[in-house]
Amino acid sequence: MGNGKPDWWDLAVDYLKDDELLGPIVEKYHDGYLESKDDLFQTTIRSIVGQQISVIAADAIWGRLVGKLESVNPENVLKFTKEEIAKCGLTRPKSNYIYGLAEQSKLLLEMDWDNMSDKEIKTHLIQFKGIGPWTAEMMLMFSFTRPDVFSIGDIALIRAIKMLVPDVGSNESIEVLAKRWSPYRTAACWYLWRMLDPVPVAY
Repeated sequence: MGNGKPDWWDLAVDYLKDDELLGPIVEKYHDGYLESKDDLFQTTIRSIVGQQISVIAADAIWGRLVGKLESVNPENVLKFTKEEIAKCGLTRPKSNYIYGLAEQSKLLLEMDWDNMSDKEIKTHLIQFKGIGPWTAEMMLMFSFTRPDVFSIGDIALIRAIKMLVPDVGSNESIEVLAKRWSPYRTAACWYLWRMLDPVPVAY
């Protein structure tokens, strides 16, 4: 897991600058980079908060959750009831997921991550309630800073790609299109998100 700017980021920027579709976006948003925080539990919880709601709504709920917990870690989550967690603006299922992950934090977190492939990490993560493919992919991007992750379940990414290529059809064809940005699809996602919102996405 990394902290701050990924060591492959500058290579990704140079690579994507040459792409006919994304090159102009990379030039436009030359400031900033995907910034990871070396805190897998916090990234997991922030991803769950953000599931299926707008960035603005997620940020507001996250702010209230941080205000309640001070530091988002398993010990602090377990100081409260599920109902108290839900009062931050979370749905009952999401508060249940967050509480459950705090209870299972050792099983969730204590793995030999450096020797696991993206697929192995994703398989491990999605066995926990509340972590589906999208959440696992956000964790791969923002906690593990794996360079070549694309999330077909992210509605904003699909919208951004359709702005670049209006006649792209199914999710299958979008995934094929995204292969042009490999081995730096994570950075491509970051720039696609910035097309829609100038404030960089962070988890």
